[in-house]
Amino acid sequence: MRLLNLMGNSFGCSASGERLVSAARDGDLQEAKALLEYNPRLVRYSTFGVRNSPLHYSAAQGHHEIVSLLLESGVDINLRNYRGQTALMQACQHGHWEVVQALILFKANIHRSDYLNGGTALHLAALNGHTRCIRLLLADYIPSNPDVWNILRRRTNSEEPIAEFDEDALSQVINRPSDGGITALHMAALNGHVESVQLLLNLGASVSEVTVEDGTTIDLIGAGSTPLHYAACGGSVQCCQVLIANGASLSVENINGWTPLMVARSWHRNWLEEILSTQPEGRTRILPSPYISLPLMSIVSIARECGWRGNDLLLTCQDPCVVCLERKCTVAAKGCDHEFCTRCALYLCSTSSSSTVHGPPGSIACPLCRHGIVSFAKLPGIRPVVNKEIARTSLSLTFCTCSGEASEAASMTTPLCKPAFQCTRISPLGPSFRSFSCQKFPSMKINASLCMGTPDTSPSLVPCSVKRNLRTQLVRCSRSGLRQSVSHSERRGSWLSALNQYVTSGSGC
Repeated sequence: MRLLNLMGNSFGCSASGERLVSAARDGDLQEAKALLEYNPRLVRYSTFGVRNSPLHYSAAQGHHEIVSLLLESGVDINLRNYRGQTALMQACQHGHWEVVQALILFKANIHRSDYLNGGTALHLAALNGHTRCIRLLLADYIPSNPDVWNILRRRTNSEEPIAEFDEDALSQVINRPSDGGITALHMAALNGHVESVQLLLNLGASVSEVTVEDGTTIDLIGAGSTPLHYAACGGSVQCCQVLIANGASLSVENINGWTPLMVARSWHRNWLEEILSTQPEGRTRILPSPYISLPLMSIVSIARECGWRGNDLLLTCQDPCVVCLERKCTVAAKGCDHEFCTRCALYLCSTSSSSTVHGPPGSIACPLCRHGIVSFAKLPGIRPVVNKEIARTSLSLTFCTCSGEASEAASMTTPLCKPAFQCTRISPLGPSFRSFSCQKFPSMKINASLCMGTPDTSPSLVPCSVKRNLRTQLVRCSRSGLRQSVSHSERRGSWLSALNQYVTSGSGC
């Protein structure tokens, strides 16, 4: 019976699920909408073996519109594949910051680690040098306050703590090790991503964190290595200079007794000899990373509360946003008081990387006056969006529990009526799926639990003009178990052909 249930799962939803996977992978938004309207349960579909959901495929390919559609349809945002990776991890791995932005706005969990090496989304973003993804991942930890930079650089004399700033929590997120004790700073330094290294250091990444030998990773450098050891192995001059300027030691040895200079020599990085030989004299001036975005927390909070998907599109040209000229203004920049829509403000905070602004470090330049924006405020009269919580458990792709006595709850409206049978259905997917009959299994008794989808989510499209006696006969055949015999085959063949005639020639209600 378990095998038959699996067969029912495959026959009922595998084809539609694979179509949704293809639409998510190829970026076909209209196809994805049509499939989810036909069966909302498909949002929980995952491929066999690798267990990748449509959310994984759309996130990996950077189709942020389909990602938002799936999230609004009730998909579990933290679904894992066979490696334990979430959609947020795959978006960070490929650098799709718009997908990361959508997932962060829906409060994706950034602390999940994969099963393979214990890496988080931050590790994957640092490994590939996706600096925009890094600052979006940390949007809930960097408050929109001008004193944050001074606190991080230990240059503030104020004894009043910032209520929104938990420096210990930020340090734990940035310095969290994966298997082998490798941090995000190790990964960015090894691959020479100087912008990611600078941003991580500015936000509190430690230059003294060392790797450990736990038997789960192949470490060619050796346990006890600092990020400077990894930068020396990678051969990046700029990464070594930035790490040394932030206090990295040139004399620390790993478990093999190697200093960063010895690591550079063993990997034939001869151009690093001078940099790693002598400690620089004096204190090197540390410039803030151009990727610090102080207003990000404030605008993310407003977007979560009031929405950002274009519900505020203008019907008339009254006070439009000066950037897009399509939406009404919902937020104002503190300091210059220029007004923008939430979507444009989000885009500005997520993409800006210029350091030439007239404001504190980490502020974003206003596109109108170049004044440094530290935070955004919601305009008066902007009301929060009422979020309709979706019962995700009800959208799970489970086996069919339909029966002949199932009540016809009108949870999905359709201009076509639904008969009270389930094993013989007309699928709306195309002419090649006109009829599906249990007649193809002549030697077994077909249970109604083999079909996928309930009458509420997968209504059969049979015109209301079907005669009452024909519908009664169909119900009687369905409830009797549809036993195959010589006497019954002729009867079922007659009503099946009659049903096909009604479907092909009849019209909707």
